[in-house]
Amino acid sequence: MLMSDTFMDGNLGLRNRKQQPNDTDDPSHSADKSAGSILRSDSSSTTDVHSHTTNEPRRQPTPLMPHANSESRPLKILTRAISGLIMLTLFVAILLSGHLYVCAFVVCLQVLLFRELVTVRYHAFFDRIEETIPLFRTTQWMWFFTSIFYAYSEFVVEVLIKSNTKLHSFIDYAQLAPALSFTLYTGTFVLTIATFQPGHIRFQLNQLCWTIVVLCLTVGQLKYIMHNVYNGLIWFTLPILLVITNDVMAYFCGITCGRKLVRRPFMLVSPNKTWEGFIGGGIFTVIIGWYLSRFLAQFAWMTCPTNQFVLFPQKLECEAENIFHEATTYFPSQVFELLPRALIHSFPNVVEICSVDGDETNLTGCTSGAANQRHHHYELALNIVPVQLHAISLSLFASLVAPFGGFLASAIKRAYGIKDFDSIIPGHGGLMDRFDCQMIMALFTWVHYNTFIKITTVSVAKMLYMYKLLPEKDREEFLKRILGDA
Repeated sequence: MLMSDTFMDGNLGLRNRKQQPNDTDDPSHSADKSAGSILRSDSSSTTDVHSHTTNEPRRQPTPLMPHANSESRPLKILTRAISGLIMLTLFVAILLSGHLYVCAFVVCLQVLLFRELVTVRYHAFFDRIEETIPLFRTTQWMWFFTSIFYAYSEFVVEVLIKSNTKLHSFIDYAQLAPALSFTLYTGTFVLTIATFQPGHIRFQLNQLCWTIVVLCLTVGQLKYIMHNVYNGLIWFTLPILLVITNDVMAYFCGITCGRKLVRRPFMLVSPNKTWEGFIGGGIFTVIIGWYLSRFLAQFAWMTCPTNQFVLFPQKLECEAENIFHEATTYFPSQVFELLPRALIHSFPNVVEICSVDGDETNLTGCTSGAANQRHHHYELALNIVPVQLHAISLSLFASLVAPFGGFLASAIKRAYGIKDFDSIIPGHGGLMDRFDCQMIMALFTWVHYNTFIKITTVSVAKMLYMYKLLPEKDREEFLKRILGDA
């Protein structure tokens, strides 16, 4: 089914004037003559589109900024705070509604994110696209739905069907998923190439490259987010809250301390960002993540994995993994060797361990004035929930790497001269303005989980699934070997 080429137009504003029929394949040809155009196409020179036929020096384009007197800062903060509370309330409601609805929320979010990003260039070259390129929007959305089908059909087969014995009756249909994905891909590929127009091929290739980049951001980075959901909602919830924490704390650290300690600009593509905001946001994110992870680990709804596909939420019961149980962890003693003793003694719960009569196998707590004792090392025992250590890793990524997703979004807005991607969220802009850092964070969470937490993914249900795929002769041999080993 082909979608309308005017599907879900955003409200970004600037549209180009109509171009001449003898347009060349250089996308900058139409952009140079457009009243609202901001940037040349990627295949052209990276110079400013506001070039003139005269010998006047070219000026760098200035990003569109809100009017200085249009809205006071307190009112902005209040609007953002109210919108933030509403979004947080909706987020909690979706979490409590069940895993299926969380996944549906993710898909809806991907649709809107894709729409906002492709609309940026669609509006920049609106007249050229509408008049000369057939099925432009249709092919863009076909690429999106093909990518979505490929990403999530694999998830459905691996997590829901293979791991759930009740759904093993769908084995025959599950085996068709790769073929269906390839069929969608080839159909979209052929249609895209068939719409190429002589004289506009370079421009169409640029638009195709932009579509692929947007798919990498909105589908590629979120390919495993549903695995995070079904591995336990904590692996979906905690990363999102860490990014939100970093965003909020970086904002307040920036407006209170920005450019008071370090005057050097932090990121040229996002001039409002400061070193104080970046560093302060990171510190607060690690601290809050430490306690937030311990809080979430108390709830089975957060920690229990599931493979059930149900419309109505059911109470989850499971034996929590070891990382969610409190345990005694010893801080590496080598770290204390780098610190002055006076500083070490000021730390709470630090114990000095001594050897008795020079025997390093006989260690005990040091006693003041004991002549037969010699210092061996310092020891710090911490009663923590191991997931807190993983939260530190997630917090550091949310503070040091995830913000660059926001810087990329800022660069896109700056290049095309737009303030926000949309106006769907009062005080925040579009969904991309709020979720620009979340996508790469979700991908890192899946990598961290499969690398350090759940290294093996074999289960009894998956073994039964694979057994049913075997021919009868191989089944008999399998049973003989199993019984023989027993």
